[in-house]
Amino acid sequence: MSEKSRKAGQSDYMADAFAEPQVPDGLFQKCEKCGEIICSEDVVANYYICPNCQSYFRVPPRARISMVADKGTFTEWDTGLPISDPLKFPGYLEKLERMREATGIDEAVITGGARLDGMPVAIGVMAASFLMGSMGEIVGEKLTRMIERATRERLPVVIFCSSGGARMQEGIVSLMQMAKTSGALKRHSEAGLYYVSVLTDPTTGGVVASFAMLGDTILAEPGALIGFAGPRVIEQTIGQKLPEGFQRSEFLLEHGFVDKIVKRDRIKKTLSFLMEASGGEKRQEARTAPAERREQNSVEID
Repeated sequence: MSEKSRKAGQSDYMADAFAEPQVPDGLFQKCEKCGEIICSEDVVANYYICPNCQSYFRVPPRARISMVADKGTFTEWDTGLPISDPLKFPGYLEKLERMREATGIDEAVITGGARLDGMPVAIGVMAASFLMGSMGEIVGEKLTRMIERATRERLPVVIFCSSGGARMQEGIVSLMQMAKTSGALKRHSEAGLYYVSVLTDPTTGGVVASFAMLGDTILAEPGALIGFAGPRVIEQTIGQKLPEGFQRSEFLLEHGFVDKIVKRDRIKKTLSFLMEASGGEKRQEARTAPAERREQNSVEID
């Protein structure tokens, strides 16, 4: 080996020895509440809860499904629906493609059928990682198809809500999904079937104004932000300081907007209890149509 080559080799060795250590992406996560740096494996093993301060990380949708569905029973429905860009919004299609590559999912919701402690159920899980879980035409369509299929097959429905609201890039089309999903749930309800809404952080905007608050039972995770407009918008509009904890799940429970706050590691057990208690259906008989009710309740007056 020449002297020049030997010195070059020494130089490369010294550069490697003093280089900053490279940490693989995703190996650690930082808790936004306490600032602790935590091993990602520990976060996942602890139901995406910080082991230091017990604050909640947002859960990827497929991880959420694995927390509640019996192993190997989930079948995804309505995949591969065409991308919707009704307003031809500048840069929107490119943003959707980037989101699909980054998250590995087609849209801001995954829907499908599964078994929960052996009981068949239809499950929808929204993904805050995909454009903040905003509801556009495809999100509304997937949820509506899931609810309609659940009605045909007489299945209870569970939806894990996590959304910033309607998707602004789709304008009025996104707002139409509020009525579409609500109408599907109305028909599901009239069939005497059971629906549980689980509110996670954040659940806001048009999702709160539609299917998120229509559950026969409404559950929430601890500390979840739940509301229509954000607290800063409300404060600026009314010119007043809001109460401490306003729009958090504990505040909503105190004021009667949710039925129960359930810790993440208890959610499957709670859902299983509710499904078993209801038999997947409401205790009362399926409601009759309005015209039939009027006829049954009518009294002839002389």
